[in-house]
Amino acid sequence: MNEQFKRHRRLRSSAAMRSLVRENELKMDDFIYPLFIMEGEDIKNEVPSMPGVYQISLDHLKEEAEELRSLGIRAVMLFGVPNEKDEQGTGAFSESGIVQQATRLIKKEVPELLVVADTCLCEYTSHGHCGVIHNHDVANDESLQLLAKTAVSQAEAGADIIAPSNMMDGFVAVIRRALDEAGHKNIPIMSYAVKYASAFYGPFRDAADSTPQFGDRKTYQMDPANRREALREAESDVEEGADFLIVKPAMSFLDIVRDVRNNFDTPVVAYNVSGEYSMVKAAALNGWIDEKELVLEKLTAMKRAGADLIISYFAKDVAKWL
Repeated sequence: MNEQFKRHRRLRSSAAMRSLVRENELKMDDFIYPLFIMEGEDIKNEVPSMPGVYQISLDHLKEEAEELRSLGIRAVMLFGVPNEKDEQGTGAFSESGIVQQATRLIKKEVPELLVVADTCLCEYTSHGHCGVIHNHDVANDESLQLLAKTAVSQAEAGADIIAPSNMMDGFVAVIRRALDEAGHKNIPIMSYAVKYASAFYGPFRDAADSTPQFGDRKTYQMDPANRREALREAESDVEEGADFLIVKPAMSFLDIVRDVRNNFDTPVVAYNVSGEYSMVKAAALNGWIDEKELVLEKLTAMKRAGADLIISYFAKDVAKWL
C-alpha cells in the first residue's frame, strides 16, 4: 500500500515519547502567588468565594512564607487589607502600611522570597476606586502623585518588584521617575499594562475589600471587546520604562497574551484571576471536573500563548501536583 499520509501519532506513542517532544511545560519558577494581608492579630479568614485562599494577619505571615518556600514558590504578590480607609488612600503609602510591614517581615524572615508589591489605592480608599475622585470620576494626574509615593514607600520597605495596577495614563513614567529619584533605579516595574474591565474580578474584591462604592472602573480599565488597544497600552508602558508586562485576566484573553508576546521582548505575565480560580474550585467541589487535569491544562495554555510568568491562586496546588 502506497500511503500518502503522515504518521503524527508516532510522537504520541507513550508518556515518555510525549514528554520528550513536549513544547511547553510548567515549572514552579513560573509562578507568583498572591497574598492578602490584613491588619490585626491571629487572623486567617478563608475567602468565601475563593476556597483555599485566606486573608491572614502579620503573625501568620512567617509560617505562610516558609510554606511557600518549601513548595518551591519563589515570588509572592502582596495585597493589603487595612482597617481604616480614606478618600486619598493614605494607607497605601504610609511607612507603617500593611503591605510595607508585610514586606519588611518577609525580607527579614524568608529573604530569598521575591516580594512583588501591588501598587494601587483601591484597597485603601473609602470609595474603592484606584485614585482620587473629582466629580464622580478618577482624576488621572492627581492620582499619579499618590501612586508614585506608594511605589517609593514599598521599595523602601524592601519590595523587589513594583507592580502598579491602577491603569492611570502615564503611571509607569511617573513611578519610574519617582523610584529613580529616590535611589531605587534597580527596582523593576511589573506593569499591569493590559488590564481589562472584567467580570472575573468579583471574588478578588471580596478578598481585598476593594469593591467600588459607586459606578465602575470602565473609564480607566480596558474594554474587553478591544484587541488593538492592548498593544497601544503595552507600547506606552515599555516606552515609559516597564520591565514586565501583565495581561489581566489571562484565560479569556490568551489572544492578547500572544499579541503582546509577539510584539515585545519584555517578559510577559499572565494573571490567572480570582473568577477563573473560583469557577474551577466550584466545579471541582461539585465533582463535575478533574481539577488537577483542568488546571494544568489551562495554565499550560497560558505558557503556550506566550506567558513567561503566571500570577495564580493555584500555585500551591500546582506545586503539590508537579
